[in-house]
Amino acid sequence: MSDAAETPRETRRGREARKAARSARGALSIPYITRNIPLTEVLSAEGLEIIFDNAETLLQEIGVEFRGYPQALERFRLAGADIKDERIRFPKGLARKLCETVPSEYIQHARNPERNVHIGGKSTVFAPVYGSPFVTDLDQGRRYGTLKDFENFIKLAYVSPHIHHSGGTVCEPVDLPVNKRHLDMVYSHIKYSDKPFMGSVTHPLRAQDTVSMCEILFGKEFIQNNTVTTSLINANSPLVWDSTMLGAAEVYAANNQACIITPFILSGAMSPVSVAATLTQVLAEVLTGTAFCQLVRPGAPVIFGTFVSTLSMQSGAPTFGTPEASLAIYGAAQLARAMKMPFRTGGSLAASKVPDAQAAYESANTLIPTLQAGTNFVLHAAGWLEGGLASSYEKFVMDCDQLGQMHVLAKGIDLSENGQGMGAFREVGPGGHFLGCEHTQANFESAFYRSFIADNNSVEQWMAEGSRDAYTRANAIWKKWLADYEAPALDPGIDEALRAFMAEKKAAMPDANY
Repeated sequence: MSDAAETPRETRRGREARKAARSARGALSIPYITRNIPLTEVLSAEGLEIIFDNAETLLQEIGVEFRGYPQALERFRLAGADIKDERIRFPKGLARKLCETVPSEYIQHARNPERNVHIGGKSTVFAPVYGSPFVTDLDQGRRYGTLKDFENFIKLAYVSPHIHHSGGTVCEPVDLPVNKRHLDMVYSHIKYSDKPFMGSVTHPLRAQDTVSMCEILFGKEFIQNNTVTTSLINANSPLVWDSTMLGAAEVYAANNQACIITPFILSGAMSPVSVAATLTQVLAEVLTGTAFCQLVRPGAPVIFGTFVSTLSMQSGAPTFGTPEASLAIYGAAQLARAMKMPFRTGGSLAASKVPDAQAAYESANTLIPTLQAGTNFVLHAAGWLEGGLASSYEKFVMDCDQLGQMHVLAKGIDLSENGQGMGAFREVGPGGHFLGCEHTQANFESAFYRSFIADNNSVEQWMAEGSRDAYTRANAIWKKWLADYEAPALDPGIDEALRAFMAEKKAAMPDANY
């Protein structure tokens, strides 16, 4: 039977075979994005100078408090800062000078060297949602996260070719004691993925446990000379660093492990309402947190981080995907480049309670500026819902689809001979069509990004297949991803050593929820 005489069943089989082949190719992860598109900048040289001058004035006149951590006060006193109680004021230029030893880029090593990520320069690394106490899916609804959910999100991030990093607290496993759960969380990242991961920051001793587990995995000497974990250190905005974050930062910096120094700001509550004032505060907090890490160990890797969104002035609730937040993303990226530091911001943020049109708009309006700003490390790239209170299975899949589109957008326009396509014009000529020409056939499989969520078929076919919306299709996809998941091999000796370390640590302390 000729191709022209295929039956509908044979046509459907051929379509399914091509789709399966595309899926198999898509399973090969790209370690990270290398951007080939121009940066979007919103601050002029004069504007940058104004923000830097205002931040220096803020540090000199008002200062920043380092609470409950006298080691930090002593380090800054010896460096020339003015200390009164727990308030540190900085002579102009001091904080920025201390930050000059930060490397402009670094490699975070994964246990699979093919998964290593480059942080800085033209690289963009996507990592999953972080910190949500709840999880949600179409079947069971909203509920507290468990270790099983935590493992599931790690597996989903491992399976997705568009997620480059396993992340950290992809959801909070509240079924485990607070003082012990970090051990299972770090172990899960190591066991169920061979992508790079983040460490615990909820207590300095838990940060040290992360380092110890990394020593088992990579070797003590290796981690002193290489970065194997990148962890989130949040300022207590406005203008406060607390002992928990400082203690964790000191452990990581002392061991040559990367810290993302991040003011967590909802403008209008934790910073002034204007973008310029918020950027001034962001810079002041990043300068001081980064300076502390460099006083602990000059040359320790640090990422200039920012999480900035806005508040509803009517309800006080956080809002996402707003134009002001986009301007803050672009502006903070420029500040980071001026500091010659890698940059973290953005993601797929949404205040919506379900993966609906609101969630899609808010996430897209955050994700696109994130890429265009030149962000190097993107936390919350997939799964964030309800202002970060919930990690959503369905939205994780939807977001991964959008991340795939960002991979294509970041490539820019192909100006190779094939990209120019002049042969196609010569073959087809005026009045023809390009569907059957040699150029189209040669590029048929790779010409355009193909969404694995969107339905682009006729309404009749859509109805025949159950009239499923994107939410329902995503539900089926994450279940299939988990069903098809295969764990990457882990050296049995390392696995045994990690389990023994965890058992010893757990046995040494009673369960506690603090």
